[in-house]
Amino acid sequence: MDFSDPVAAENLIKSQDQINLQLNGLNCATCVVKLQNALQSVDQVEFVQINLAEQTALIKGKPNTEQLLNVIHQAGYSAEIIVDEQQYRQINKQYIQQEIKNRKWQGLVACFFGFLMMIWSILDNEMTVNQHNRLFWLVIGFFTLIIMLYSGRHFYQSAVKNLNKATLTMDTLVALSTGVAWLYSMLLCAFYTDFPEQSHHLYFESSLIILGLINFGKALEAKAKKRSSVALERLLNLTPPTAFVVDKHGEREIPLSAVQKSMILRLKVGNKVPVDGVIVQGNGWFDESMLTGEPLPLQKKQGDKINAGTIITDGTLLFRAEQVGNQTRLANIIHLVRQAQSSKPKIALLVDKIVAWFVPTVLVIASLSSVIWFYFTAQISYALVIFTTVLIIACPCALGLATPMSIIGGVARAAELGILVRDADAIQKATTANTLVFDKTGTITQGKPKVVALYCVDDNENDALRLAASLEQGSTHPLAKAILDLADNRSLSTLPVSQFQNLVGLGVQGYVHEQHLLLGNRVLMEKEYVDLKDFLFIDERSSRQGATTVFLAIDKKITALFVIQDPIREDSFASLQQLKNQGYQLIMLTGDQKKTADFIAKDLPIQQVIANVMPEDKVKVIKQLQTDDCKVIMVGDGINDAPALAQANVGIAMSSGSDIAIEVADLTLIRHSISAVADSLILSKAIVRNMKQNLFAAFIYNIICIPVAAGALYPTWGILLNPMIAGVAMALSSISVVTNANRLLKFNIPKIKI
Repeated sequence: MDFSDPVAAENLIKSQDQINLQLNGLNCATCVVKLQNALQSVDQVEFVQINLAEQTALIKGKPNTEQLLNVIHQAGYSAEIIVDEQQYRQINKQYIQQEIKNRKWQGLVACFFGFLMMIWSILDNEMTVNQHNRLFWLVIGFFTLIIMLYSGRHFYQSAVKNLNKATLTMDTLVALSTGVAWLYSMLLCAFYTDFPEQSHHLYFESSLIILGLINFGKALEAKAKKRSSVALERLLNLTPPTAFVVDKHGEREIPLSAVQKSMILRLKVGNKVPVDGVIVQGNGWFDESMLTGEPLPLQKKQGDKINAGTIITDGTLLFRAEQVGNQTRLANIIHLVRQAQSSKPKIALLVDKIVAWFVPTVLVIASLSSVIWFYFTAQISYALVIFTTVLIIACPCALGLATPMSIIGGVARAAELGILVRDADAIQKATTANTLVFDKTGTITQGKPKVVALYCVDDNENDALRLAASLEQGSTHPLAKAILDLADNRSLSTLPVSQFQNLVGLGVQGYVHEQHLLLGNRVLMEKEYVDLKDFLFIDERSSRQGATTVFLAIDKKITALFVIQDPIREDSFASLQQLKNQGYQLIMLTGDQKKTADFIAKDLPIQQVIANVMPEDKVKVIKQLQTDDCKVIMVGDGINDAPALAQANVGIAMSSGSDIAIEVADLTLIRHSISAVADSLILSKAIVRNMKQNLFAAFIYNIICIPVAAGALYPTWGILLNPMIAGVAMALSSISVVTNANRLLKFNIPKIKI
């Protein structure tokens, strides 16, 4: 499976400090622990995430790639560097299809001849060896070996490789159990006179049927795993294979990979947007539900940004490509989803420690059980049955798949709902939270404030507006955007600014035509000793009405006052009420004035308002809440929220916020709505619940089945488990875990009445 270009791979690694690998040969959680320890020993590897279900590894750092691949090979596995996500998914799909086909045929051949022998034994007495049929069974034994090597060679090869590396895995259990049963039968055929007569039963059919059933189980497991990646494949399929470029040669269709930055592309009704860009001509309505979860189409016009993967439902337009290839928003979403699917919550790390001791423990139990049975019965056949059954029924696969499958399904479903998970551990932490802290601007409110009033000392509004807009040019802050929008509506051009400085939590300052400009809140003006007496009444009245006031001073003399209103989001009340009904403590934490914050909160189910808070003080507030035994989720979108997002137990960022806020957050909401916060918490609980169900099923299965296989029920009820039944049970345990996890792919957020 060679789909990696070495040069491209090196460039990708250098640009992202991250390596994605496709692995081959991982069979159980023991393999994961073993390989993870090997990879973490490589120089400059910061950390490793291995996904058993998807057979992938995500490695962060700047290690030597050749050394990485050598370490993987020495551990007994193989790997390829994933360069192109689409190509990888296509080849991986073909690989899984081939694996399912191989396992089906291997299972069919083994079961056919195994059951044929069983029927033969039923029709012609039991499968026992004697003087008359000894040669016949020797021939059957060699024939059985050929079928075993065809149907089980992958188990035996893996077991031998792992044995050479002093490692025990699930393949070791399968190889030992079937191999010992066959070897015992062959020794019995060769030296039957040396065995007691009651021990002359042969187990050729058991070895074949066990291999057949386990292969069938692996085929079903692979099919179930394949379904778990459907959601991610839907994201990958959102971009079209081609795009329509418009240049001096006219309009022509080119492959998506040929699209470059600054190209002009055309969109018509029904087209999928191939790359991120900005509309330069025309307008249209766009369905962005696949990215944001928002069902209603949005209208976009000249100057608006459009994203790869969205669909134009009405209109025709030209747009300029801005981000292409791995730089698009969709590509970043896919990257985050893959990263999150490979991450592990704390509960999974605990399972890894248990799994590391699982196979050796099973071997000890199987050996002791067989010795005890032989001691009390003096029949080697009983001891063999017990040894084989215990090895077969023990299932590290179910334990290894329990959490990864839930994470894969849950993270993929979250992406479909417009929720990006950075690390799976955040999902587990979110379920224990009891306090939600919200920033106001852009979170509870729309984040698109407008200047509703402008007061000037000399009545020259346009001059004051031009100076304010000049200071704010290039800013993405919602209040700055309101001033810039008003200047744009009045067709006012900005002026060059020198010595610009961002005063965090206060405002901005700079020089225009050698005039010192201050633009910010009342605290800034008072700090700079600007006399505000002419505007104090307007400031206080506006604050009581929930508006934000921004002062403009020239050479420390007040010049203008901007009154800016940021409407509350339509769904804020219902979403906050839903969260309150679920038992969360709701707090508004804002840098705005107390009066403004109180006005916004008075009609909302907010239980506490903390206002006039500087960014560094937001961190102190979060720390204080944590000291008071609060498990805090912080929701925000600005640069000033980034420290608090990082300090909180779980940080949730709005995707329209600053890149810094999104970078430090654990969850990012593509759908800019508080309802997405409620959805993310409900989904987190569903994922963790599913994870616990899987772990419970896997542990209970092993806790009950291993003693039963060891013969615990025989003294009282005379029940001794058949090795073939053990094979079926082992296969079903893994299938049940995978099937339960796949339910998350169709999880719907329940509607809760307010």
